[in-house]
Amino acid sequence: MADLKNQIENYFKTNFQSDSLSIQREKYFEKFLSQGFPTPKLEEWKYTSMRKWWSQEYELAKVDEMKANEQIKKIVKDSQLSGSKLVFINGVFSEEISEIQRGLNILFLQNQPKLPEKFGQILKEDEALVNLNAALATQGYLISVEKASKLNPVEIFHFYESEKPIFLNLRNFIEIKKSQELALIETHISLSSQPNFIHQLTEVDLEENAKLDVYKIQNDEKGSALVDSVFCNQQRDSLAKVHTFSMAGEMIRNNLNFRQNGENCNSVMQAITLGKEQQHVDHHTLVEHTAPNCESHELYRTILDDESTGVFNGKIIVDANAQKIDAFQQNNNILLSPKASVDTKPQLEIFADDVKCSHGCTVGQLDRDALFYMESRGIPKKEAQAYLLFAFCSDVLSEVEYEPLKNHISAILAKKLNVEMDFH
Repeated sequence: MADLKNQIENYFKTNFQSDSLSIQREKYFEKFLSQGFPTPKLEEWKYTSMRKWWSQEYELAKVDEMKANEQIKKIVKDSQLSGSKLVFINGVFSEEISEIQRGLNILFLQNQPKLPEKFGQILKEDEALVNLNAALATQGYLISVEKASKLNPVEIFHFYESEKPIFLNLRNFIEIKKSQELALIETHISLSSQPNFIHQLTEVDLEENAKLDVYKIQNDEKGSALVDSVFCNQQRDSLAKVHTFSMAGEMIRNNLNFRQNGENCNSVMQAITLGKEQQHVDHHTLVEHTAPNCESHELYRTILDDESTGVFNGKIIVDANAQKIDAFQQNNNILLSPKASVDTKPQLEIFADDVKCSHGCTVGQLDRDALFYMESRGIPKKEAQAYLLFAFCSDVLSEVEYEPLKNHISAILAKKLNVEMDFH
């Protein structure tokens, strides 16, 4: 662990002395050095050990643009959604096979002399990996939606391919102006089994009556580690939805942070997690209600098999002046193996007296009676189990607004459950 920290420190001193963000980078990097890599001794990392990833030797040098191979081209081409397709290979934008629809204003972090006014003001500096990302990131996208025109869903593909393990930090910024809306579909795909460490940090600013709908598909190779951090500021009447589908990858950590700054905000978080072998998936959510008459809804469904492990840590904070809040949080888990385990910790901190807040969690196995009933009607056990698990996930899948995307996620789910079934 010490060697990696020293390696990163030398890399930082060598590469960021004359960078346009050098003053900000210095501040963030000093904070990281004082904090160090997170360990299970910290409450927020109590159930997630990153020792393996801090013990790796990584390629820290700048990753050059890579040509899209036939596999990448096929994955992008097979998408049935019409709209922009933004392709990144090892964090670098691939103009060759990307498509940008009219009305989408997108820039890239690399060598960007002018950054959005709120860039760097939304993230929180109490997390070491956030500070490290803000110090090291040179790649990422900056999206602004300003015009009064509805965009088709924007698909963002992140491909990772390298002969050596890479330590990659991506930093994005999304701003949606008053009464505008945007839908993003983001997919992370590793094309090699290298133990890569990827941290993506995204700041989001939603103005009055703005709407954001995000779908995250995490389907990496089993050797990879992905940390995905989102910090979202919401103004009055805004709506933010994040749907997360964690299907593969050895270690996944999702950090979702929402701050509601005006009345009638709504924050929605939903997720399906399917863990197998020794996969570890950790969901951390935080919603800060600072204004009255707002809502937040969280629904997390987790299926764990083999020796996989899961974590759900959801916190809702209601300030004293945030009256008439409606906050709901639910985490349901099914364990298919006696060696699978989950740690779930829903939390409420309420300082107002006129609110409607609830949380709950369940951990159990498949309904044996339902399984027996289906088998007695001639349905093979594996298919019967798959039907029950799909039904368990149906509340989350029903919220996917785009039929091709819903079909794609259902196909991934069927493949992971090792059945050839059409769940439409």
